[in-house]
Amino acid sequence: MPDLHFQVVTAETEPFAAGPLLRFKLRVSQSTATDAEVVPIHAVMLQCQVRIEPAQRRYGTVEQEKLLDLFDAPPRWGQTLRSMLWTHTSVAIGPFTDAISVDLPVPCTYDFNVAVTKYFYALEDGEIPLNLLFSGTIFHEGEEGALQVAQIPWDKEAAFRLPVSVWKEMMERYYPNSAWLCLRKDVFDRLYQYKIRQGLPTWEQTLESLLPTPENTRLPTPVLRGNLEKSAS
Repeated sequence: MPDLHFQVVTAETEPFAAGPLLRFKLRVSQSTATDAEVVPIHAVMLQCQVRIEPAQRRYGTVEQEKLLDLFDAPPRWGQTLRSMLWTHTSVAIGPFTDAISVDLPVPCTYDFNVAVTKYFYALEDGEIPLNLLFSGTIFHEGEEGALQVAQIPWDKEAAFRLPVSVWKEMMERYYPNSAWLCLRKDVFDRLYQYKIRQGLPTWEQTLESLLPTPENTRLPTPVLRGNLEKSAS
């Protein structure tokens, strides 16, 4: 059975998609181990689960404040900083023998009700540690040219560190100087009525009229907030 190896070389923004989309440059090769069988591959139907490994990087003070909503205060991160599912994706790979490079599409969302969006948005710079888990079906040439079918073992995976700048540049391309919020309909109706009654022309002005002044918007530090919560309990 063919033994496939997977490596993510880089990631780029797809500039002309209907929505935010990253293209992971994926190299697929057959193992060159002495006991491995190298055979012509007719096709691979590849599935991929993309996971984020937040414990594999450091976070600055500003990032810690923004991550309170996801992981609570840093003293609790030993329990809360767990692997997160980002998305599932798939790609059909054409024929090859030794190796082939393909684009693995990874759709993204800017919905701030989604934990992954909150995590990405909280990061200032650096890299996002990812783990890609592969599965799928291999169609390959067997003895005397017969078509054989094999499954990709569940232990096939590849680590990749996605630059935060790539994600930020992608969202700026698709949603320049903007962000998306999804509201429950009854909340939206109340906000809409408020906007009409106040005679406010834009949604930005509507929200700004409800927000505190800039000098009062800074959150307590994560450690202090954690201590306050413990005291309240």
